[in-house]
Amino acid sequence: MRLIFIHYVIEDRGSAQDMHNYVQVAQALGHKVALYGRPKAASPFSYSLDVSSADAAIFIFEWTTELQDGDQLDLLRLAAKVPRQRRVVIDCDGGYNDAISVTGDVNHRDQEASRRWVRICDSLTDKIYQPTYHPLRQNVKTFFFHAYQPEWEQPLDFAAKEFGMVYVGNNWFRWRGLQTVLRALEPIRDKVGRIGLVGHGWDRPAPWAKPNNPSAAYENDPEYLRRLGVECEPPIRFDEVVPWMGKGIITPVVLRPLFAQDANYVREIYGEPALELVLPREEPHLKILDMVNRPTHYVDIVHGIRRHLAEKYSYKAQLHELIAIAES
Repeated sequence: MRLIFIHYVIEDRGSAQDMHNYVQVAQALGHKVALYGRPKAASPFSYSLDVSSADAAIFIFEWTTELQDGDQLDLLRLAAKVPRQRRVVIDCDGGYNDAISVTGDVNHRDQEASRRWVRICDSLTDKIYQPTYHPLRQNVKTFFFHAYQPEWEQPLDFAAKEFGMVYVGNNWFRWRGLQTVLRALEPIRDKVGRIGLVGHGWDRPAPWAKPNNPSAAYENDPEYLRRLGVECEPPIRFDEVVPWMGKGIITPVVLRPLFAQDANYVREIYGEPALELVLPREEPHLKILDMVNRPTHYVDIVHGIRRHLAEKYSYKAQLHELIAIAES
């Protein structure tokens, strides 16, 4: 099967990792995945404008429904060349909902933006999917587009780690979550070692730090980071993410307030044993200190999570499911 992905992809953010891995896995399984757009010589992505030969069109809407190459007219051309029943929308950030606001984090600026997003999705297909087990709208189904690649796994050799903690990710509504982790580190700062942040918007304004975006989208505190001795690194390409994460004993998972995780979320996605890795509300610094001092204690948990993710959420498994969705 040949799938054409329609997505506004940027190499150092968003779903770039997923774009790359779906192409690789598809080739290994005898399928083809191309990203809609004009071929780019220096790009790591496989672009193509050949829509006619596609068996299905997968619209991946993350931070925008706009096309990377083209406009709404191109959107109509895409829709005209692929039958409606072979079109799928993956709504990665919950845009296919009413406008929602949680402690400054939003999925839309206002209700009109929400209605526009929904209209575009509905005009393309009846197959709307979100990466959640609990969609808010009855016509939305579950598909976890962001997947896991077993080949990412590295030996858990803690003796060679350069950092006590590394976070790799851009600051898009994530300061509140990261600050929770850093506050927990304060009482044990001298015992943690180096702390690294890699990405846009931590010690300087992010490219999206503009008045038309909510301030919570790019909020930060460079002076606080300096006082805590945090080392900030510039953003990196998607294929450098895993090696950078591997430099830290601890690599926290920080979600936006809009998608804030709780124990049930962790249990559903990562499995019951992963609950031991959740940062507790009471005396969180003791959990972090234990991880730094006894990392091997958590090895079996990590191996179990790896097995669970490889079996249930690998790119191979997700591609098979996506093909079944497209063919249904």
